[in-house]
This record gives sequence, structure tokens and C-alpha cells, in this order.
Amino acid sequence: MRRPVVALLALVLTTAAHQAHAGEAAPARAHVEKTFLIPAEEGYGVGECLSSGPSECGQVVANAWCESQGYASAVNYGVAAQDEYTGAIPAAPMPAPNAARPLRITCQD
Repeated sequence: MRRPVVALLALVLTTAAHQAHAGEAAPARAHVEKTFLIPAEEGYGVGECLSSGPSECGQVVANAWCESQGYASAVNYGVAAQDEYTGAIPAAPMPAPNAARPLRITCQD
């Protein structure tokens, strides 16, 4: 008779512990952002929409780019500043004046 009581008690304690653990809030997922640099000559109209400043066209293209990379949406986009793609070498030569600067898209989860 003692064995079924012990088994029942173990089952009750295990179930209670599981319910207490399930009641805890799930850990918050870390906010993830990633910035992509894209050549301005990428094509598909990317350069025209992203380089003209904030616009509906730019937001649509940036969101589509982020979704294709596995992210939810674009946080920011535009022409990359020179220090975002050069400057790692102290005495780097300046790019040619007519060289197109790359585009920048920052995506988020």
C-alpha cells in the first residue's frame, strides 16, 4: 500500500514543479540589428530608391532587402558615410570623386 502513495506523491510534486516552471515568463529575445553595405550599382532600382533619402520607395526596397536576408524590417537606410566603409587603414587613399558610395541598410528582427 505504501508504494502507490509514494508514486502518487512523486507525481503530484513533479506536476506542481512543472506548472511553477511553466508559469515563469519566457526569457526576452535579444533585439538584433545588422547593417548591410550594398554596392550602389547593385541594380534592380535599389540605388535610385535608397539614395534619395527617406521615401516610400526606399522603405519598401529596404524592407524587401531585410526580409530576403531573414530579418523582419529595415530600421534605417541611405547612402553610407565614408567612415562606414573605409578608415580601417590609417593612411587609406581617398576614393575617386566619381566613385559611387555604397548604400547602407540596417535590418532588425
